[in-house]
Amino acid sequence: MRESEIIELFLKHLKRQGDLPLGDDAGAIRLGNEWLIATNDMLVRKTDVPDMMTPEQVGFKAVTMNVSDVAAMGARPIGFLFSLGVPRDVGRDYLEGIAEGIERALEFYDVPVLSADTNEADDLIIDGVALGVTERLLTRSEATPGDLVCVTGDLGRALAGYLVWREGLEVPEKTRKALYEKFLEPRARVREGTKLSGIASSAIDVSDGLAKELHLLAGMSGVRIELSSESLPIREEVLEVAGLLGRNPVELALSSGEEFELVFTVEPERVPSLDFDFSVIGRVVEGEGVYLDGKPLPPLGWEHFNRRLFR
Repeated sequence: MRESEIIELFLKHLKRQGDLPLGDDAGAIRLGNEWLIATNDMLVRKTDVPDMMTPEQVGFKAVTMNVSDVAAMGARPIGFLFSLGVPRDVGRDYLEGIAEGIERALEFYDVPVLSADTNEADDLIIDGVALGVTERLLTRSEATPGDLVCVTGDLGRALAGYLVWREGLEVPEKTRKALYEKFLEPRARVREGTKLSGIASSAIDVSDGLAKELHLLAGMSGVRIELSSESLPIREEVLEVAGLLGRNPVELALSSGEEFELVFTVEPERVPSLDFDFSVIGRVVEGEGVYLDGKPLPPLGWEHFNRRLFR
C-alpha cells in the first residue's frame, strides 16, 4: 500500500484530531482564547538519513520536521517530546551526536524538551512530537478564490543537493555548500508562521514537494490553484544541477521535499504587510485541481512505499 492509501484507511476509523477534522499539518484543541497545537513526525534512518548526514544534523532535523508543522498552523512552538528507537549497531558517539543536534535545535527554536522515551528497534527511529499555541489557527481548508498563492524562501535546493550526493556530481564548492545547506540542515519557518497567523487564509509546509502540497491545499479548500512557472523562486544552484542532469529546473522545484518552506494563501491587499522573504507564485480561483501555466499539474513529490520523485 502507498502512504496515501494507508492514511485513507485510517481516516475511515479516526474521524477527528482534537477540535479539527484530520488532514492538517497538526491537530488542535481550543483552550480558552488560544489553540493548543500538537503534531508528531517520525524520522527513520533508512528513508530519511543519507549516509553523509552527521548525527548532529540527524538530531537537528528531527526537531525541525516537527516544529515546521507547528509553524504551518500559525503557531508558536512551546515544547518538544520524542521517542528514540535504537538498533544494536548504533554506538555511543553517534547517539551523543544526535543528542547534541537535538539540543542545538531546541536552542535555535527556543523550545524546551518536555519528555522522552527510549527502546530497542530494528532501525534508528526518532519519533518527535511538537506542541504550539496560537490565537488564530491556519489550516489547509480556507483558501478562497481571489487569494494569491505565496511561498517563503526558495525551492529545489534540497532535491538538487540530494541529486548531487546521489549522482556524485562535480560542482563548485560554493554551489555544493548552498545546496547541502538546505539538503542537510533545513530550518523551519517559525517567525513567518506566527506572522502569517494573523494574515493568511491557509497554509501548509513543503515536506513532500510543492506540487503535492498544493494538491492537498486545493482539495481541502475546494478550489483551483493556478501557478506560473516563471514566478517560482529557483536559485542559480538548482539551475546548474538541472543542467548537468538534463532535467527541467521547474520540475525539481515542484518535486523537492523537506524544503520546510511555508506555502500560504492571502488576500492581495494584505500582501504589503508581510515583512519576510516570499514570492507570489500563483492565485486561487473557482474550480478544482492544480494547474501550471494553464496545464494540469500532477502531484509530484515524495510518497512513502512509492518513492516517486518525478512523473
